[in-house]
Amino acid sequence: MRALLSLLLALALALPAQAQTQAQTDETADAALLVADQVFVEGEERLVATGNVEALQGDTRLTATRITYDGTTDTLSIDGPIRIVDPAGNVLVADQAELDQELTNGLLVGARLVLDQQLQLASVEARRVEGRYTQLSKVAVTSCQVCADSGPPLWQIRARRVVHDQEERQLYFDGAQFRVLDIPIAYIPRLRLPDPTLERARGFMIPSVRSSSLLGFGIKIPYFIPIGDHQDITLTPYLARESRTLEFRYRRAFYRGDLTVTGAISDDTLMPDTARGYLFAEGAFRLENDYQLEFDLAAVSDISYLNDYGVAGGDRLDSTLSLTRIRPDVFFQTNLVHYQSLRASEDNDTQPTLVGDIRYERRHFLDRLGGELRLTGEAHTHYRWSSLNVDGPDADTEVDGRDVARVNAEISWRDRWTLPGGLRAGLSTHLWLDHYSTRQDATSAAEVSRATPGVAVELRWPFQRQGASGGRTLIEPVVQMGWVGGSRPRNPNDESTRVEFDEANLLSLSRFPAADRREHGATLAAGLRWMHRAPAGWTTALTLGKLWREDTDPEFSRSSGLEGEESDWLLAGRFAHPVGLTLSVRGLLDREARLSKGEARAGWSNARMDLGASYLLLVTDADEDRATAQSEWTFDGLWRVNERWSTSLEARYDLADARLDRTGIGLQYQNECVQVDFSASRSYASATNLEPSTDFDLTVALKGFSTGGSAKEYRRSCDQ
Repeated sequence: MRALLSLLLALALALPAQAQTQAQTDETADAALLVADQVFVEGEERLVATGNVEALQGDTRLTATRITYDGTTDTLSIDGPIRIVDPAGNVLVADQAELDQELTNGLLVGARLVLDQQLQLASVEARRVEGRYTQLSKVAVTSCQVCADSGPPLWQIRARRVVHDQEERQLYFDGAQFRVLDIPIAYIPRLRLPDPTLERARGFMIPSVRSSSLLGFGIKIPYFIPIGDHQDITLTPYLARESRTLEFRYRRAFYRGDLTVTGAISDDTLMPDTARGYLFAEGAFRLENDYQLEFDLAAVSDISYLNDYGVAGGDRLDSTLSLTRIRPDVFFQTNLVHYQSLRASEDNDTQPTLVGDIRYERRHFLDRLGGELRLTGEAHTHYRWSSLNVDGPDADTEVDGRDVARVNAEISWRDRWTLPGGLRAGLSTHLWLDHYSTRQDATSAAEVSRATPGVAVELRWPFQRQGASGGRTLIEPVVQMGWVGGSRPRNPNDESTRVEFDEANLLSLSRFPAADRREHGATLAAGLRWMHRAPAGWTTALTLGKLWREDTDPEFSRSSGLEGEESDWLLAGRFAHPVGLTLSVRGLLDREARLSKGEARAGWSNARMDLGASYLLLVTDADEDRATAQSEWTFDGLWRVNERWSTSLEARYDLADARLDRTGIGLQYQNECVQVDFSASRSYASATNLEPSTDFDLTVALKGFSTGGSAKEYRRSCDQ
């Protein structure tokens, strides 16, 4: 019969008679407990427990076949197999041990330490010191599964001695030798690595190898430096044949937000005697009274740096500072933006470089009159560094130094009603008050003001049908009759040069993206929306739309789909199936049933793969500075071959020029102890990448240490 005995109450753990009562209370709180099939006392100072022995000291648990306690020396002699589990979940296994009564000091023979169910440290013997340190002699360390008949692990670190600091969660190696399939690869006299439970530890991280046709072969060795609990910095020297680069990343968490700064400084042979680099910074902070402060800053030394070094950033960098407050009835936002174009064909002096916006919107729900009264105010300005008041010698037709400021206000009232037969009617009235100020433009008036009224009547007639098997179908025709008074003032079109006609603005009184342009005259918009949800779970939707206007508007370009008194047909559809298949299409169909603008995206996602393909078409349009048609398709895919292998592919092909824009392939292998990532990409000449480049990247991460990622997800048993 199993016996339960408190070692504190036993003779072996009896406290001295002269101990104070408070000391007895404190010791009792950490009393050791013993559970065994059989417990007996030999003489007056020796206690023996045998058969399924389990001892507990605080949160530390020990199991063995036999424990002998000697009260004269306060030591435990333990026969294995021994298993000790500490409060952190680390496991220490041994054949034989001599420990003190608190299981904090002693010697273990044939010891194996398993940290966080990932990293194994097998040794001839281990010594526990002060309950904090475990000193292991003649050690083999690996996170690979080790089985009796499987041969050597994929990798291991052999060391003369390893010390595990349980409090600092660090591993210290003396005389370390790194082996792959038991073949010595490198010898390191002293080595420190974080154990798997430590998330942030100072030291080197996983290096990566990069080979570039522009920079040559190189290696990146990141070094992580924690600065307290809330900030850190990572320095990454990048040494290549044609470049010496220092990359950095700084992160800090605040009580109300966070900050991240990344960048690099380079000295290379691509631009000799020239300092090159980039700096990105982003952050978000919650302020008082529901305000949100966000910023995203970006700067680069030259137009080709990001492409040369494989840094994602696009061909136009925008640095943004914004302050926003959103409440149920109030919206406020102010933005300050700086643009830097990286296109070789664009001059930053003649582009709108500095842009400022303020927008305020408030809604009032009227009890007596009904409906909603909405008040909106907006101010905008943008600035060019050039001082020319005419068009310069470049290819475009814009005034090179034009600077613009505008103030716009809108007062609107809107309401909706349900009429007999389920017909939905809506009415909205608008009054816009606009003022425009233009400088350094010989073709436009300096000051322009106007007041513009508008009204819209909308009718919707939704029909819904539910099938006997649970399917649902919705058909909703909609018609809107609109009118905007006044005529276009003599201010330049500097913001609304690119117009998109889509489902979002089909029923708008103005389809221009900014308030420097408004549509005038009478318009009629008609559309049809159809949606269906099948009992099997798949859904599909289709939207048709068309617009008629009283007079043509010369500000609408050919590819906008709004040129002339009659617009192109707007077509948009989507389909989604529970198996992971999605499809979306959108396009404009002209009078001759030809696409003037179109895009499509198809995707298939499941447990084994993520595939996607997209298509884009833009016709020639002189008003949008597009002398040739643009037609391209892109493909991206990820295929998980099995639990350990996965591969990815991306490609972008220009159908108009019949050439590849970019290709890339990736291959990843991972198991319980290693992760290998390889990628190859080819970028062809573009507006920002004047020289084609080919890049290869390789990263090998050893799992089981906090720098290499978790090994738990891929843990396998020896019979696999």
